[in-house]
Amino acid sequence: MELFLYILLVAIGFVLLVKGADLLVDGASSLAGKLGISTLVVGLTVVALGTSMPELVVNVYAALTGVADIAIGNIVGSNIVNIALILGLSAALYPLHVQRSTVWKEIPFALIAVVLVAIMASDVVLDGMVSNVISRSDGLVLLAFTAIFFYYILGMVRSGDSPVIDDSSSSSLKLIFYIVIGIGLLVAGGKLAVDGAVGVAAAAGLSERVIGLTIVAIGTSLPELVTSLVAAYKKQPDLSVGNIVGSNILNIFLILGLSSIIRPLPFQGESFVDVGVAVALTIMLFAFMFLGRRHVLERWQGIGFVIIYTAYTAHLFF
Repeated sequence: MELFLYILLVAIGFVLLVKGADLLVDGASSLAGKLGISTLVVGLTVVALGTSMPELVVNVYAALTGVADIAIGNIVGSNIVNIALILGLSAALYPLHVQRSTVWKEIPFALIAVVLVAIMASDVVLDGMVSNVISRSDGLVLLAFTAIFFYYILGMVRSGDSPVIDDSSSSSLKLIFYIVIGIGLLVAGGKLAVDGAVGVAAAAGLSERVIGLTIVAIGTSLPELVTSLVAAYKKQPDLSVGNIVGSNILNIFLILGLSSIIRPLPFQGESFVDVGVAVALTIMLFAFMFLGRRHVLERWQGIGFVIIYTAYTAHLFF
């Protein structure tokens, strides 16, 4: 009975997270249009950050409460979920044509991010320290890479046409209200999700690392899942792939960076396996761009990703 209540708490938290992110993105996007900010800038900033808001809120709360395994598991697990499950399902639904810039710039950027985490967490091997930790100084380095990434996005914006579209009939005051309510739901949902996840781990006898890598990671990735599957169904592959790759970059550089600045995050030895899986999946995604049809993630490759995710999850639990 106790386990069921904790699971219910997690489920309610995820519903609030998804609804909060939805209100925040809609409100901010429409308000930006009214203020004359281009749709391209909004898409690369507000929407990208909006779909990563559940991870951000959960991680900040987990860092504040000292639940490091959930904070790290959520980020690494979300990146694994994004590629193996979400891109896998999207490609299985419809082959995804990937832009050249994504293949040669953004996917390598995502690979650098996850490799950087492995290096930063290797304090025992590289520095002879007693334990591994992602420190505040590591967090500052990750935030510096966030600034570099946004500078790259700014260059993309400047290099092309960027129309301004205001398709909202709502007043600015109403849109601000949506933004405030969205942020409120995100905060409440993040607290419920983390508290419930800790309870599930204790009641079910599972580690917080496993819960973070699976239940929490999937739950916080729901916005990316919905966005990418709908984009694949509507045959808009750029949105589907860009959403995932951009989210993976922001998860590490921005969210893990902020989390480790709030509180240094101890890094367990088992987590290196999870980081290794994330590195391998990112390399596979890059390699798949040159196997079969060039710069296309094909159905068989997507199905392969889903099979890998199923096997990885089974390994975690059994």
